[in-house]
Amino acid sequence: MSVSTTYNQQLLHHICQLAEKASGSIIDIRNRCYSVSEKSDASPVTEADLISHNIICEGLQKLTPEIPVLSEEHSHITVDQRLSWQRYWLIDPLDGTRDFIQNRPGFTVNIALINNHEPILGVVYAPMQQTCYYAHREIGAFMQKNGQEPLRVHTRFVNLERISVVASFNHAGEQLEQYLRNLPSHDRVAIGSSLKFCLIAQGSADLYPRLSPTSEWDTAAAQAVLETAGGKVITMDGVPLTYNRRDTLLNPYFLAFGDASQEQYYLDALK
Repeated sequence: MSVSTTYNQQLLHHICQLAEKASGSIIDIRNRCYSVSEKSDASPVTEADLISHNIICEGLQKLTPEIPVLSEEHSHITVDQRLSWQRYWLIDPLDGTRDFIQNRPGFTVNIALINNHEPILGVVYAPMQQTCYYAHREIGAFMQKNGQEPLRVHTRFVNLERISVVASFNHAGEQLEQYLRNLPSHDRVAIGSSLKFCLIAQGSADLYPRLSPTSEWDTAAAQAVLETAGGKVITMDGVPLTYNRRDTLLNPYFLAFGDASQEQYYLDALK
């Protein structure tokens, strides 16, 4: 085993531990009364978001002090400074805050390492399921549930006669409905946060069309898991979803899917 592979395995292990620690704090807060406020974009933020942010940022600073960190809860970094980064951590301390507030289980902790605009390492921890999805491009994609033995995950071949589509509770819309009408018969599973990517990565679903806004921290960690597991994430122009290339931190609309051989089929349904 090379020195690089050993380092990446150790790094991935430490990030999984950090995500689990942050997840524990989220559950502690969920089990008591907590405060909710509103950010400038009218999205909610809770004590759990902020405490998870602090735990992750402090942990990353100790682990890799040379790598900058961009978090949803501390994104006030100048565009010029951010665009100068080739390698950085991108985190969402609590992805699915609305699910958390509405007492639904589909929220996660997301930590990604971006290198040259691509997510090469990703950890998605689902606190309510005590499940960690994690991946590194050089190592593979895995799922570990409740401390049990990790299982390698891989996407599945799609059956075009019955596609399994994952979508959000909170972010449907007419564009999505029109896209789904262009598909053949399909099952639709509503689930929150980046777990949509993870279901595809583990071979439990086929397609996640996102035709409403997301931010880069919403997708990076889960994209690393899905792509390492054999899937793809592309924009509506058919190019890979990349990071830190634009003045905005909003993603373009995208399609995430498990069977890479069906890319053109999914793009054609946009017409």
